[in-house]
Amino acid sequence: MPRLIAAVVRHGNYRQLPDTPSAHQPFPLDARGVQQADACAQTLRQSLLQFDCELCRSVDCSRLLRAWQTAQRIVDQFTGDVPGALTVDQFDALAERGLGSAANLSVGAIEQVLSEDPRFAPPPADWKSNSRYRLPLQGAESLLDAGERVAAHMEQRMRQLSEAARSDTLKVFVGHGAAFRHAAYLMRLFDYEQIARLSMYHARPVFIEYGGAGQWRHVGGDWKIRASAAQEID
Repeated sequence: MPRLIAAVVRHGNYRQLPDTPSAHQPFPLDARGVQQADACAQTLRQSLLQFDCELCRSVDCSRLLRAWQTAQRIVDQFTGDVPGALTVDQFDALAERGLGSAANLSVGAIEQVLSEDPRFAPPPADWKSNSRYRLPLQGAESLLDAGERVAAHMEQRMRQLSEAARSDTLKVFVGHGAAFRHAAYLMRLFDYEQIARLSMYHARPVFIEYGGAGQWRHVGGDWKIRASAAQEID
């Protein structure tokens, strides 16, 4: 099988609502995020030379605007530089953890909803960043639920690529930091305790090689070390 590498890219910086833990916010990249996305394309171009790989024709991304914009700017930067047309393919599976009916409510509003519903116990103090906790609301996911969804998507797409690729290939996935981080844990790229210690830089790829049958290994790019007080969700 040819060598297959996934470039995992967190979207660029974007405008977001304050004190709002849902990452399903429909806002675009800000000016900094646009610059980060363009710089990501240059990093990917260098990585193609480093790994001596071809670029996969399709870039997978979440349907959230900031992820699609990041992916589209990467594709635009490569237009004319590589043979053949590049496409951006959007998938629900690459979205960040969903809070269901609490989407885009503030932290205070969510906790008030839970306190007013006699069916629910108070959430744990760390509920926003607790990997296993799922809000007891319609449609809500845990962070590990989101990671499982992302890991399954990446496994499927890389398996499909392994059946079609004739040469070493790099495929780009653009999504969200927490979902990618939890997917990486499920891919056995690091231990559970490291989930809370690591994050991702905006639009700076982490490279993981696919070995088939759920086998992955980290081959390039740096995870971000989180400050102890950091509360990043996406």
